[in-house]
Amino acid sequence: MIRFEKVSKVFRGSSGTVKALDDVSLWIPEGSIYGVIGSSGAGKSTLIRCANLLERPTAGRVVVDGRDLVQLSPADLRNARRDIGMIFQYFNLLANSTVYENIALPLKLAGEKAARIEETIAPLLELVGLEDKRDSYPSQLSGGQKQRVAIARALASQPKVLLCDEATSALDPKTTVSILNLLRDINRKLGLTILLITHEMEVVKSICDQVAILSDGQVVEHNDVESFFLNPQTDLAREFVRAAVHEKPIEDLPAGIQKEQTEGSHPVLHITFLGNSTVQPLITQAARQFNLDFSIIQADMETVHGKTMGFLTVEVVGDELNAKSAQAFLRKHDLQVEVAGYVC
Repeated sequence: MIRFEKVSKVFRGSSGTVKALDDVSLWIPEGSIYGVIGSSGAGKSTLIRCANLLERPTAGRVVVDGRDLVQLSPADLRNARRDIGMIFQYFNLLANSTVYENIALPLKLAGEKAARIEETIAPLLELVGLEDKRDSYPSQLSGGQKQRVAIARALASQPKVLLCDEATSALDPKTTVSILNLLRDINRKLGLTILLITHEMEVVKSICDQVAILSDGQVVEHNDVESFFLNPQTDLAREFVRAAVHEKPIEDLPAGIQKEQTEGSHPVLHITFLGNSTVQPLITQAARQFNLDFSIIQADMETVHGKTMGFLTVEVVGDELNAKSAQAFLRKHDLQVEVAGYVC
């Protein structure tokens, strides 16, 4: 549905040039919820603004629903943007307009008749749960209600794609959950493709099907969400996953863990797995079969993309060769196992 092909964006100013995006290539499948995460300044907002050409790429192609937006005439680009809705961090509502009038704005600008506007907005108010706020003004709404208005306004033109630029970062945790549930509901009911920019791993963990990490304008890792959490491939991805599952970094644990193996030291394993019923019997079996002791240092269970995942850090005490055999045994049974360090 959305393809970024070798997209770069350079900003030029009096103090020099800044390369916000550097040869970015991504594919967002139709009907998916795709998260792009990164720290501040990583290029996330520039990327999403390139998806509807609010920012024109310096190089590369942006293909939405089969059309290369970069190659379109101004008139054709305006038409193409009707298929691309967008919501922002701070809602961008008109203070002197009611909820109904804010939602109706894109339809009025498109020249739709009043009857058609009414037909469109009534079900949208129901979809976002604001039927009783139709004649209210933004100042009378909570932050979550304002974002619901912004979502309904973005859906008014019946787009195929919804772009979300940090749509929950101005909201409290409880309201964030309700907005994420609404976005998931919209995705399922309308078959809408959602590209979601965020710096919050909780957002990715809750609703995204796939995720990419941006750093310094480049994609450093991308995967489906389950694989991303079970087996992150880069240090940056591991940092994000640790933060999402509230796991302490190895160096912050009180067990005297070190990176390098020394004589007499024991491996510390980081184990990730799907489900919550298989790991304990497997570890017990490994301990008995290879004459080892497993000591749990930290453990957590999380729900990721609707599935239960486990995150376990253990010290393995016993013969070195047996410890390696136990690792192979656990991997054979579909557990992700990596040596995180060593402890004496």
